[in-house]
Amino acid sequence: MEVSQNILVVDDDPMIVELVADTLGTAGMRVVPCTNSLEALGILDRGGIDLVILDVMMPGIDGFELCCRLRGRSRVPVIFLSAKGEEADKVVGLMSGADDYVTKPFLPRELVARVKSCLRRASYAAEDAAGAREALLACRGLEVDRAGHVARLHGEDLALTPKEFDVLALLLAAGGRPVSTRDLYEAVWGECYLAASANSVMVHIRHLRAKLAEIDSDQVFIETVWGVGYKIAP
Repeated sequence: MEVSQNILVVDDDPMIVELVADTLGTAGMRVVPCTNSLEALGILDRGGIDLVILDVMMPGIDGFELCCRLRGRSRVPVIFLSAKGEEADKVVGLMSGADDYVTKPFLPRELVARVKSCLRRASYAAEDAAGAREALLACRGLEVDRAGHVARLHGEDLALTPKEFDVLALLLAAGGRPVSTRDLYEAVWGECYLAASANSVMVHIRHLRAKLAEIDSDQVFIETVWGVGYKIAP
């Protein structure tokens, strides 16, 4: 059974908290409501929160300061949801440690997409940390040493860019399962996936295939799974 994520929503306007709760609830997420910054810190310290949505303009400790305090004790993803939509406000929000910034009034589907995107990136980061214990990936003559940042095919070193290396490592770590273009982009680039992002992934896949073919042109290592993404079949 899929476990729903717990989203802490901090806003001094109860109506906004209720609106966000209704929006995320339709996507199967559980909202923990909060209208006070200090209370939010206490909730976070008790654990069990997967993501925090913060307002900026709050009495006492504002959202920017609260985000800085959160970052001092947790790496939980943070999204600002604020009526302050100037570029300078967004820059301050991201510099204070937030992962994303959404302006009010918000589009429900966009907010859900942003939340899911941040949760996916956090999941990838956790998997990477856990995967440090299994840093060596190998399949069909391909070897990727994450710890040493070395990639080889049939014992020959591959001259890969950092993003090419990360794409190859992610495909190998999937163990033959297809990885979607969206997941590849958000894991490797660390940004929200947009329609134009698919081209960046496609270009890197093409470069990877060319470099692999320089050593072994008899095999197709990276397969396209149409409508899904890419995989390295075992």
